[in-house]
Amino acid sequence: MDQMQDQTLQKLNEQKIQVAIIGGGFGGIAMAIRLLQSGIRDFIILEKSNDFGGTWRENRYPGAACDVQSHMYSLSFAPKTDWSKRYAEAPEIFDYIKSLITQFNLAQYTQLQCEVLSAEYQEQECQWQLSLNDQSTLIAQYVVFASGPLHVPQIPHIKGIENFKGKVFHSSQWDHNYSLYGKTVASIGTGGSAIQYIPEIAPQTEKLYVFQRTAAWVIPRDERVYKSLEKKLFAKYDWFRKLHRARLYWSNESRVVPIVKPFTMKYAQKLAELFIRHQVKDKEIAKKLIPDYIMGCKRILVSNKYFPAFNRKNVELVTEGIQELTADSIISKDGRIRKIDCLIYGTGFITDPRIYLKSFNCKGLNGLELKDAWQNGAESFYGISTKGFPNLFQLLGPNTVLAHNSVIFMIESQVEYILQMMDLVKRSHSQAIVVKDQVQDQFNQNVQDMMDGTVWQSGCVSWYQQDGGKNFALWPTYTWKYWLNTKKLNPADYLLYTKSAQNHAA
Repeated sequence: MDQMQDQTLQKLNEQKIQVAIIGGGFGGIAMAIRLLQSGIRDFIILEKSNDFGGTWRENRYPGAACDVQSHMYSLSFAPKTDWSKRYAEAPEIFDYIKSLITQFNLAQYTQLQCEVLSAEYQEQECQWQLSLNDQSTLIAQYVVFASGPLHVPQIPHIKGIENFKGKVFHSSQWDHNYSLYGKTVASIGTGGSAIQYIPEIAPQTEKLYVFQRTAAWVIPRDERVYKSLEKKLFAKYDWFRKLHRARLYWSNESRVVPIVKPFTMKYAQKLAELFIRHQVKDKEIAKKLIPDYIMGCKRILVSNKYFPAFNRKNVELVTEGIQELTADSIISKDGRIRKIDCLIYGTGFITDPRIYLKSFNCKGLNGLELKDAWQNGAESFYGISTKGFPNLFQLLGPNTVLAHNSVIFMIESQVEYILQMMDLVKRSHSQAIVVKDQVQDQFNQNVQDMMDGTVWQSGCVSWYQQDGGKNFALWPTYTWKYWLNTKKLNPADYLLYTKSAQNHAA
């Protein structure tokens, strides 16, 4: 009797939907808007937080900004014409995202504070069963992972951290209620977030220790503001905005050349080195800030403020590793003890390919776990469809993140491709679609072949790589090639399934 009651209760808590989008950041919003524009309204956005925005909701640290130009870091089918400057800061990007929610009334298609705990493909019904944190179940024909590859903070384990009595937080969990004025602060890491917040907090602190494990290549940032006339022209003449966007796009695309032909990078590297020496007065400090690897092997950062911060008397660059923490101090491996009030992790995000999308259990055909399928490295077909997982689509999946242009361009290409896949299922009177094993395998072999000889494989270790050196993150060539290859779906690349008897169709 109790079992029957449990089954009845489960059915009462079950809801069905055509498309379940996991994540309310740029990817999820783009997917939702294009579904609406395509006449599909049977979808839901599942967002684990209490608001939209993804990266731009979570990263509110001082100085947070985008290193891609504003007009390229916005949706082509929902543009913003009044960007304040060439490279927007986090609050303006977040406001743009919120405006999209209002403009397309996405709140009514969204369930906030809703975390997906597990996803399991039901082969007989050609549908996904999602278990949610409110103990309800969602049945969806299609699932779109839009949670992004970088969303779990990387917190390094430091000996003695449990003994430290001061304030500790990660850059993506910035405590704005904690004042840094007059405090002695240790910042760990010199990645994309750290180089933005370090110059902002330096004037506030009594003393700022910057612990650098690996120096970063940092190039100048174009801080020009858009004049009122330009904004008016962008708003009045769409062709003018598109022309400006196109110019930015092709300018960014030109950066691929030194990436795929590293010998040409030496010229840009010399200029970047001169930039460091020009901005940092102390020659010894400047020397420590110059990386010992080929520019581009790790992410190239953009800032005009980072290097000048080291000219301040209260900022100290520490290149010795960290040995341990005590109740009130941080001890470096050379034995030096530095008393601190606050420790900030500028250490980025976990990039283990096995949790590239989400950390929950995800079972596909024959109970195959996604984490197991990716045990030896995350792979998919154009970062969108993964063999063994029908009707499971991804945005910014394996090998589709960029180091030279806007990921929004990639997201848009992927969204359009997903719409084509859904349309193929509909036209063929099928219920599910999945990439053929051999097609995905050949594609990934081609991707890794293209990686050979690039700057990313020149010897340094970066978050782009998994253990062993395989680059699972980046698209290895021009984005226009990705757009061209995904512009028209080839039905022969896929298997189609029907409910009745898992029949395959070409």
